[in-house]
Amino acid sequence: MRMRKKKHRDERLELCREFIYEPSGEPMADPSAELFGRTGAPVYLEIGAGKGGFAVGTVSREPEVCYIALERVTDCVMLAAERAKRETPGSRLLFVNDTADNLTRLLAPGTVDRIFLNFSDPWSKKGYSKRRLTHRRYLAVYMSLLKIGGKLRFKTDNVGLFDFTLEELSASGIVPDAVTRDLHSSEYNEGNVVTEYEANFSSLGVKINMLELTKREESSLVIPEELSQGRKNYAASGEPL
Repeated sequence: MRMRKKKHRDERLELCREFIYEPSGEPMADPSAELFGRTGAPVYLEIGAGKGGFAVGTVSREPEVCYIALERVTDCVMLAAERAKRETPGSRLLFVNDTADNLTRLLAPGTVDRIFLNFSDPWSKKGYSKRRLTHRRYLAVYMSLLKIGGKLRFKTDNVGLFDFTLEELSASGIVPDAVTRDLHSSEYNEGNVVTEYEANFSSLGVKINMLELTKREESSLVIPEELSQGRKNYAASGEPL
C-alpha cells in the first residue's frame, strides 16, 4: 500500500538532515571513514529500512558500527531519520533515499561487513520476479559488496519469497549457513532485532523465515549491466519502481 504523503515533509527532512546522506561522486571505497571518520569500523548495510526500527535497534545494541540504511520511500526516510534523532542521537547511522538498483554507485566492492534484507516486497505478480531483492541479479551485487567473511541475513514472513530465495541461492552456487522457517522458536533468534512489521505479524502467530550466509571467497557472479551502472536518472519520489 502506498504511503500518503506526510505534511510538511521538506521542513521535517531538514530538521533531521544529519541522519540523511545524499550520494554524490564515486562509490565509497571506505564508507566508515568517508561518512563517519572511523577508518576500519564495521559497516552494516540495510536494504529496505522502512520506518527505521531495525536500524535504530541495531545501532543501539552495537554503537561501534557504521550503519547505512537504504529506503526508496521518502516519507519512510523522514520518519526513520526523525526516530534516529529522537532515540539514538550521535549514532553513526545514515539513511539513503534510493533503491538497490544504485548500490554499485554508492559503495565499492568489498566494503560491507553485514547486509540486512528485512521483509522485502515479494513482488508476487507474474513476471515481476526480477524485481525481488533476492533475485540472482541482486545477489551478485550483494556478494560483490561484502567483504570476505561478511554476512547477509534475510527475514520474511512470505513463504513463497523464501522458497524463491533458496532457489536463487542454489542457482548462484551459494549455500546458506543457517535456514529456519520459524525464527522466533529457533536457536538463531538470540540477538534478533525485531522490526515493526515482524512484531505485528508475529503477534498474529505468523512464523518468520530467516536465512544467513557468509561470503567465503571472491564471488564469480556477474553483476548485470543495468545494476553495475545504476539508474543515474533516478530521483527518489516515494513511488514504487
